[in-house]
Amino acid sequence: MRTVLMVAEKPSLAQSIAKILSKGNCTSRKGLNGACSVHEYMGSFMGQSVRFKMTSVCGHVMSLDFIGKYNNWDKVDPAELFSKAPTEKKEANPKLNMVKFLQVGFNRTVPVFIIDLLCCLSTSLICQVEAKGCDMVVLWLDCDKEGENICFEVLDAILPFMNKSYGSEKNIFRAKFSSITDTDICNAMNRLGEPNRNEALSVDARQELDLRIGCAFTRFQTKYFQGKYGNLDSSLISFGPCQTPTLGFCVERHDKIQSFKPETYWVIQAKVFKGKESPLTLDWERVRVFDREVGQMFVNIAKTSREARVESVSKKEKAKQRPLALNTVEMLRVASSALGMGPQHAMQIAERLYTQGYISYPRTETTHYPENFDLKGTLRQQANNPFWADTVKALLAEGLNRPRKGVDAGDHPPITPMRAASESELGSDGWRLYEYITRHFIATVSHDCKYLQTTIAFSIGTEAFSSTGKTLISAGFTEVMPWQGIPDEESLPACERGDSFTVDEVKLLEKQTNPPDYLTEAELITLMEKHGIGTDASIPVHINNICQRNYVTVESGRRLKPTNLGIVLVHGYYKIDAELVLPTIRSAVEKQLNLIALGKANYQQVLQHTLDIFKRKFHYFVDSIAGMDELMEVSFSPIADTGKPLSRCGKCHRFMKYIQAKPSRLHCSHCDETYSLPQNGAIKLYKELRCPLDEFELVLWTSGSRGKSYPLCPYCFSNPPFRDMKKGMGCNECTHPSCQHSLNSLGIGQCVECESGVLVFDPTSGPKWKMACNKCNVVVHFFEHAHKVQVSAESCDSCEASLVVVDFNKARSPLPGDETQHSGCVFCDPVFQDLVELKHATMRHPMHRGGQARRQGGRGRGRGRRIGGRGNPKKPKDKMAALAAYFV
Repeated sequence: MRTVLMVAEKPSLAQSIAKILSKGNCTSRKGLNGACSVHEYMGSFMGQSVRFKMTSVCGHVMSLDFIGKYNNWDKVDPAELFSKAPTEKKEANPKLNMVKFLQVGFNRTVPVFIIDLLCCLSTSLICQVEAKGCDMVVLWLDCDKEGENICFEVLDAILPFMNKSYGSEKNIFRAKFSSITDTDICNAMNRLGEPNRNEALSVDARQELDLRIGCAFTRFQTKYFQGKYGNLDSSLISFGPCQTPTLGFCVERHDKIQSFKPETYWVIQAKVFKGKESPLTLDWERVRVFDREVGQMFVNIAKTSREARVESVSKKEKAKQRPLALNTVEMLRVASSALGMGPQHAMQIAERLYTQGYISYPRTETTHYPENFDLKGTLRQQANNPFWADTVKALLAEGLNRPRKGVDAGDHPPITPMRAASESELGSDGWRLYEYITRHFIATVSHDCKYLQTTIAFSIGTEAFSSTGKTLISAGFTEVMPWQGIPDEESLPACERGDSFTVDEVKLLEKQTNPPDYLTEAELITLMEKHGIGTDASIPVHINNICQRNYVTVESGRRLKPTNLGIVLVHGYYKIDAELVLPTIRSAVEKQLNLIALGKANYQQVLQHTLDIFKRKFHYFVDSIAGMDELMEVSFSPIADTGKPLSRCGKCHRFMKYIQAKPSRLHCSHCDETYSLPQNGAIKLYKELRCPLDEFELVLWTSGSRGKSYPLCPYCFSNPPFRDMKKGMGCNECTHPSCQHSLNSLGIGQCVECESGVLVFDPTSGPKWKMACNKCNVVVHFFEHAHKVQVSAESCDSCEASLVVVDFNKARSPLPGDETQHSGCVFCDPVFQDLVELKHATMRHPMHRGGQARRQGGRGRGRGRRIGGRGNPKKPKDKMAALAAYFV
């Protein structure tokens, strides 16, 4: 029997699609990587009985990066990144082993226990085994350009392992769908197409352009300015072809605010009344004047008359149009302005609602429903919701109004609710976004809001005034979107042409023009869409990036206020090359990328042409950097004038200054050297102890959130002293053979959670003693209130972990009699069994001997391999024999 492999973009989608297609009769098991499940069922495909295997990836399988040596900022000229530096596809999340999972997990006849054992074998053997592979592939990735790109990432991983007789393009299928409903999924399965290579190539081109251009500019300006200024307060001074024009919009508004000069103007306010009715305030037809004397002249003219004559009364029925169908940009605008959600947060919630089947695909530029869209069926699902049930039932009874004709971008239908929901199902934010999407949909099939606008024209002397009022005729769509409704106003008094009103007062009011406010996220999204910066999928990412880089801050009302750094960068780009920050050049690039997607432009030509333009711009930028530096000097302090003295330099033995602003670092003004430090923690002097290699005073880094700390030498941290060390390693990873602070002296055993880490004793942690992994976040607390703890030179006979010598306080000693000192293995010694506790993030549980130490290694002194004690799982010989027999 043939096997059909089906791949979705997310695990939850795979589960939903499998349940729909199998009618709930599928079996599920965890995949090899633990993140993705495999759902299996029997069915019919292309007129034959087949076995379906449905699984997923977790977004992009691969990511683009430079090959290893070009990731070294210190040794590579950023200019080389435009052409000389080769790129390669790497696994987007190596921990998931997604490529291996796709290759291994779908052999049609491999028993589950065999698959489990394959995890222990070499990749080469796995590849040989899985060459049998599957027969056909159906790709259920999201139906946008990114989804098409992921299609080909999946195919690159699995095609070599499909059955040779079937692994051709004729057996590769693409499902096109816009919502996770029974109807849409079944229709997609019945109308399979092919993946779109051109759309995938357009994504490849965008990735490579953003990588090469962004990295070149970012590396140069980060190294240049962080080496000169100490209070930039940003760990990375990044440049992005889309990110920088996005920041440019925010700074442009800031500049308008700063350069705004208020002007004084005057308006005439007149109040009239008739009989005992309340006074009516009139609007002056001239609106305003900018000369006080002229304004006073008109007031004097009006005051010559004590009556206001009605010149005309006009009544006109008007309509407020129902909204167009909802697309991504409008959803993000409303989420920010009305719901108080940032664009990226709103997009994450929308994606969750989509994968759970509550709304249609949330990334679309279309505002027009297809002719065959089931509007009535979609509306009927909302008939029982108490918030809008009456409106929905009335529409179903009277008949739906045809939605307005919007724009058909040819991608997905507008964002639409696909099934009923309640707040208890979706949570607070999920419900608020779902509620808006649903109300918006109902509004699109409702009638327009109709109202009567009455305007009364008055004359007081020779000056003309008017008053306008609105009276609701039919609420229409505003019944379900009340915030769009016609505001309640006092009705105008009944009158006819020629009637007279008594003038209550006429006075001149002085006012001033106001500056514009900072851009809201909603306004920024509008500008980005208008100028073609980013896509509906990437717009939230670009806005989030300028916030993360400390280029703008989000103020009340979700307004974006540029920081000093953001302002200086944009002004510097304008000074050197305005096209780096203006939206024009990126907009042109986006158009070229769209032509690649349509098959109308050559991928390589667009890529090379764009890189050539930016390479020339980069060289000019480097040659002209002094122009931006002049602006930096005005706003930021030289690095030598920043920070406070902390530790001594090993070269000149003078104090180095600790610069706390991001990125935190140490600077020696005498040697004019800057040394990197670990980020996101506290730094203090470590007992005035010195590194035996370079005489630099050690500092102690502590993470407040995890309670993890380790000492480090500032010089060794940036300049690894041994070949087996990398940049950014502290004393807990230093392989110095005799230093009392090194891994060799304080390392105890292999981490209980990760594969490569070592648990290193923290001698400063008493009386709450602990050891922490030098790779991951695991912290092991032990021997609380012990008087003294030392790492012994001896090792455990069972597991080869380093022994510890513990001096207990007499009152709290767990030892018999008057004994207070005991030497033993943290993992194997029964005396220590109940005195050890593992903490990992917020998890807490006792770490028992053996079982929790299943991967513990005595690598503290470079000796150990595995300790398992009784917790080290071994491969049973009978299963290994079965495995060998199976493959033979």
